[in-house]
Amino acid sequence: MSKQYLTTHTIDDAHVTDIFSLAVTPTQILSASGASSIKVHSTTSPDIPLAQTLSGAHKLGCHHIVTSRNGRKAASAGFGGEVKIWSISESGEWVEEGKIEDGNKAGEIWAVALSEDGQFLASTTYDGRINVWDVVAGRKKIREYETKGSFGMCIDMSRDGRFTASGHENGGVYVFNNDTGRMLYSLPGKSSLAFDFYTTYSQTLGLVKPVRTVAFSPAGTRLAAAGDARVIALYDVQHGEQVANLTGHSAWIFSVDWSDTGEYLLSGSFDGKGKVWSIDRRACVATHSETDKTLWCVKWLPKTGKSEAFATAGANRSISFYREATGG
Repeated sequence: MSKQYLTTHTIDDAHVTDIFSLAVTPTQILSASGASSIKVHSTTSPDIPLAQTLSGAHKLGCHHIVTSRNGRKAASAGFGGEVKIWSISESGEWVEEGKIEDGNKAGEIWAVALSEDGQFLASTTYDGRINVWDVVAGRKKIREYETKGSFGMCIDMSRDGRFTASGHENGGVYVFNNDTGRMLYSLPGKSSLAFDFYTTYSQTLGLVKPVRTVAFSPAGTRLAAAGDARVIALYDVQHGEQVANLTGHSAWIFSVDWSDTGEYLLSGSFDGKGKVWSIDRRACVATHSETDKTLWCVKWLPKTGKSEAFATAGANRSISFYREATGG
């Protein structure tokens, strides 16, 4: 049974350049691009009006923006190497709370993730280190994990804050236990995302495909990882075993996001296609393409009422919103 999602709204030219990242709160969607401003739109009204523009947030543009699940904190990482922490003021406006200072050169902090309560920020680096910061207690670094030294392209933190996962340019995926400060296991690129002849062949040549997106399921029991191998690999978090391969994308996958219940996974790719996958059925149940340009980011919106909704954004500089067709 396929599902149907209808386009409910598109914010055309939301930014003047590619939109690289989206983050959601219960009432808003934040977007970041190659331009210096971060935009905040309200999702409580059908026409998704612009609620706030954080002008000059990142001089060289912003490649990642994330929010805490309670919607009170946000973190943004810019192409100049700076990371800013934002919080919601009494009046409901986002204000800059401070910066993460770590002699940040460009690439010293790349991908970022916030814990559910907004207290901890995890980040990747160009040389494979994974750092965890206490955003509340003086924005100090509290953990530094080492990996094999390959560029950390993506990161996620489980909702309960216990685990951090990172995906790397060499195809490696690492899972860390934040309680003990140790690596639980690493998932080498070979086993995880090798599925087609080309990948298998390139593995023998020592080429492994980059992992560009990782995401923990809401319950923290599964980890999804995807990238240039065009497959979404699902892992059992406790044991690190691969439990499924979701195949169907014909281009690099840049973004995955779990629905609130963990029943569905959303993915966005280089060819402009967004797909919805049923985790139970291990199958794609919907494919959407508003554009043939890269989707850099896909995101479920927090659930209101019965139907699910999601947003996509990327190289066409627009943000498109979809809602599940009820009765379908």
